[in-house]
Amino acid sequence: MGERSEQPTAKRLSDARSKGQVPKSQDLGAAGGLIVAIITLVVFGAGVMEGLARIMRRVLSAQTPGDPLTFDSILPAARYVAIEGAMLLLPLLIIAALAAYAVQFMQVGWLLTAEPIRPKLEKLDPIKGTIKLFNKRNLVKTIVNSLKLVVVIFVSWLVIAARVDVLAAAIRLDAAPALLLVARVILELAIWLVVLLLAIAIIDFVYQKWQHTQDMKMTKQQVKDERRSMEGDPEVKGRRIKMAREIAMQRIASTVPQADVIVTNPEHFSVAIKYDQDEGGAPRVVAKGADHLALRIRQLARLAGVPIVERPPLARALYWGIEVGQEIAPEHYQAVAEILAYVYRMNDQQPAASRAASA
Repeated sequence: MGERSEQPTAKRLSDARSKGQVPKSQDLGAAGGLIVAIITLVVFGAGVMEGLARIMRRVLSAQTPGDPLTFDSILPAARYVAIEGAMLLLPLLIIAALAAYAVQFMQVGWLLTAEPIRPKLEKLDPIKGTIKLFNKRNLVKTIVNSLKLVVVIFVSWLVIAARVDVLAAAIRLDAAPALLLVARVILELAIWLVVLLLAIAIIDFVYQKWQHTQDMKMTKQQVKDERRSMEGDPEVKGRRIKMAREIAMQRIASTVPQADVIVTNPEHFSVAIKYDQDEGGAPRVVAKGADHLALRIRQLARLAGVPIVERPPLARALYWGIEVGQEIAPEHYQAVAEILAYVYRMNDQQPAASRAASA
């Protein structure tokens, strides 16, 4: 198939994106969600703990539905605890989930596709599944994930080991101060883990973008095939251009001899103008061309005896501003009338020149 040495084209990247193949880091989403969760707990943690303590007091003081507590009343009491606890914790979980989604959105942008979950028969092949399970990429991914887990455990052990004396002292404290002390240690551990996970996530995101680019690279033949599919077969395109050029040549061959004058640049542009006295109105552009076509117009004009007048600014303005078959614009009336008058004087057609100037 050839070496994939070419950078992926915009179309290849777009096609891959439509199939859900985009570079993203799961670790970055997890780190973002953890950061927001910690911030949320710091801001709302006191209120949540107070709410959980209130629920516990009601349960222990027999103030929940179904009291007195019996075997038959366990279900209503459990339902009360679950509902009240969910009402306290659900907003925090929603905020964390939205934060994780926001991080994924910043990585990928808006993307909605069902292609990754579409059932495919080849996914049911056990042989291919086994080979894919032990391929080089999955083995590297497993090793990297194992190393990340080891690093996280090691950092956690360092932080907790440095606070063993503090945690041991919590045994001699009352419940509230002991819980506050434990909470501070947990918060410190969480901050260290967030910094570590964020660093890992950034490295992983850079790697995922690089790996995606490598996966999307193309061979020279693939680039040629894609260009051919977008622009059409070069041979067919060449034949179309040749046919269009022949048609243009045939058109100017029939219209240039009927023109009254050819306005030139003098080399790059040629514009053929005709004024029909019977139809009235303004003079019309009956043919125009640039470079090679402009030269051909001048050749046909010489063969037909059509006057050629050099007016570079007017030739450029007519070429770029007036389409073939259209009347000239009002701002060009005076300049074109003077040229036609000059041509008509050369041909002893002064009355017609007067009428062209009045038009």
